[in-house]
Amino acid sequence: MVTFLNYLQYALRQFRKAPGFTLVCVLTLTFVVGANTAVFSVLNAVLLRSLPVADSDRLVYLHALGAPRRTGTIHSHETSSYPVYDALRQQQRGLAQGIAYVPLSGGKVAVRYDGQPEEAEGDMVSRENLPASDHAAAVDLATSVGTGITAHAQTPSVVQIASGMRLAVAGENTDPTLHIILPGHPASDRAIEVIFPEHVTVRKSGETEGKHLFLYQPGQQGDRPPWRQVGQSLQYEKDFSGGLHMLARATLEEDGVRLHYEFVNRSEASYEMIYAPTDPRLTSIFHDVRLERTYVHHKDGFDLLASETPGRLTMPLDQWLPARYLASFTWPIPPKSVEKKDDGITYYNKSRPVDQPLVATVSTDGKWVVASFTRTTGNVWSNPELTCQHVDPQIPLPPGASGPMEVKILVFPGSLDDVLKKVTAQRQTLG
Repeated sequence: MVTFLNYLQYALRQFRKAPGFTLVCVLTLTFVVGANTAVFSVLNAVLLRSLPVADSDRLVYLHALGAPRRTGTIHSHETSSYPVYDALRQQQRGLAQGIAYVPLSGGKVAVRYDGQPEEAEGDMVSRENLPASDHAAAVDLATSVGTGITAHAQTPSVVQIASGMRLAVAGENTDPTLHIILPGHPASDRAIEVIFPEHVTVRKSGETEGKHLFLYQPGQQGDRPPWRQVGQSLQYEKDFSGGLHMLARATLEEDGVRLHYEFVNRSEASYEMIYAPTDPRLTSIFHDVRLERTYVHHKDGFDLLASETPGRLTMPLDQWLPARYLASFTWPIPPKSVEKKDDGITYYNKSRPVDQPLVATVSTDGKWVVASFTRTTGNVWSNPELTCQHVDPQIPLPPGASGPMEVKILVFPGSLDDVLKKVTAQRQTLG
């Protein structure tokens, strides 16, 4: 130790005697250490440090090979079309998940920084195969591999089953909307759209009028709910005024989608009615504006919902619509079979009750069927203009209590007899 101190004192004396030499040594060491630090930082970020996603060692980058394509984006020699990506995502066997991105060639997107709107360069990043918890990681990953992302598109989540049927969060609406996509159909297919829910209406004990806590609005209205993917389910939670909390979960099953609501009453009020109607709207091969392929079930079998109004098949559409066609299940049959109300809508009431709380619509080619059912409800009905299927349950909710409501939408290739078998087997399993 003494020898080391002697050497140190000697070195300091020499530095004082030659300040120019000392300055050169210090600057040289500074530059060398700084350069080494910078090189290590780059190598660590690019080669050594794991990317900010789980199992980053399994990550691969796929791109097209061949002549440049006129895509309007940068890296056009590596660009694939969306159908190629969609086919790869559906048919792959060796890949667990996938992310696609589209460089926007310096295109500007609106972002907010510290609460202030700004423009920034952005790329569009898909996230339909990722759980909601990984969405931020997907953006971090894209940034890490050099796509230059400063903002990303809100691509909806998707779950899929072995048959190829998919359940997706609709990107075009802020309010909760789902798409059920048939096997082999493109992701843009909108044949089955589910408003989840259409509204939430409550009535407290002792009151006569209900109150809307939520009412669906199409398009970009307000904030999107915080969707999460849990297994084969897409779900979100929402708090309402009056101390009500709702969990809404849609689970993709082999023969359709189970839609589950769980309400929790965190208030001291007693609710006589909680009502959250699920609204499946059918277009394309299921659209049935004159109710020619939409059925209900009576004790003697299936019958067209609108069988008692044959004139609907020939009357001008502006006379037939707007309309609602209803059939009672547990509620009394209304005294009037046809009633035009002040809102201009004509209500048609079937003269006999149904014995199953279901509405079924057969596709134009007769191969597919969509059927909504629940455990119990007051009536079933349809708006023919939207070909919607309403089988809406409702529950009471005392203070501090929780309660479920469930609707199942069957979507499968089959017959009405198959529908009845499935409803009979599954109905009592619904909450």
